[in-house]
Amino acid sequence: MTNAPFLIRYFLPGEGARLGIQRGDIVHDLSLAQRSLADFFRASCGDVAGAIDALSAAADASPRRFPASDLDNPPAADAPHWLPPVDEQEVWAAGVTYLDSRKARQEESADGGDVYARVYSAERPEIFFKASAKNTVGHLDAAGFRADSSWNVPEPELGLVVNPALEMLGFTIGNDMSSRAIEGENPLYLPQAKVYTASCAIGPGILLAPSNEWLSTRIQLVISRAGDEVFSDSVSTDQIKRSIPELIDYLGRSNTYPAGVILLTGTAIVPPADFTLQVDDRVAITIDGIGTLVNRVIEV
Repeated sequence: MTNAPFLIRYFLPGEGARLGIQRGDIVHDLSLAQRSLADFFRASCGDVAGAIDALSAAADASPRRFPASDLDNPPAADAPHWLPPVDEQEVWAAGVTYLDSRKARQEESADGGDVYARVYSAERPEIFFKASAKNTVGHLDAAGFRADSSWNVPEPELGLVVNPALEMLGFTIGNDMSSRAIEGENPLYLPQAKVYTASCAIGPGILLAPSNEWLSTRIQLVISRAGDEVFSDSVSTDQIKRSIPELIDYLGRSNTYPAGVILLTGTAIVPPADFTLQVDDRVAITIDGIGTLVNRVIEV
């Protein structure tokens, strides 16, 4: 899978949002052949491999190529920069898919968290709406925590990228920012703990690898403050309890995604109870085989 195409969205001053394939350190512009992620996701239905091959051929033929490092700028109208790999897609999330997540949710819950123990072992997984495109930020953009929450953490997660036919397109990196104080007070407050401005970061791009098997890899989280590392941990994806077909099945029950969808698959990396994010913290999430998603933290 490591040789699979890496699909990105990016911004160029005077031209706006564009698509590209990143190979190594070089971006191959795709905008002459493909105008939007939603169009690609729709075109892939029924022939994912063929759609990816066509995208790779368009990258081969592209007359515009440049170093990916040209995009390493904070978002600004006058600077090239990364965009989140979503345009019309919704982002959903699965919860309590790792044992460590179940334990952490029980510990933070005001009533002992029996609901989390039960959902971990239940047939039906926990799946909830996380973000629209307007609340999703990309690599090197600022991710937010709520001003009315006293306990806020990032949640590093492997994301499944799924087309409108509920077929796997590939994988990405996600940060499901979470207000633990709010969810811990009452599980019914989950939407407020999860859905708000800049509550979700996705990127840098999409590893186009349409497999129903988990990407066997490591997820690492590093949080830095004023240049010093204040927390780090890692986990292997082989600890995820649910299967990809199982999660996608429940995601698609009684619901449709006309432009495709991204499903974050849960976290097992939970900072200790005495840790909370502060303004200007740097959150770096690395998934081997995909890359690193970096975001500065702000209060919203």
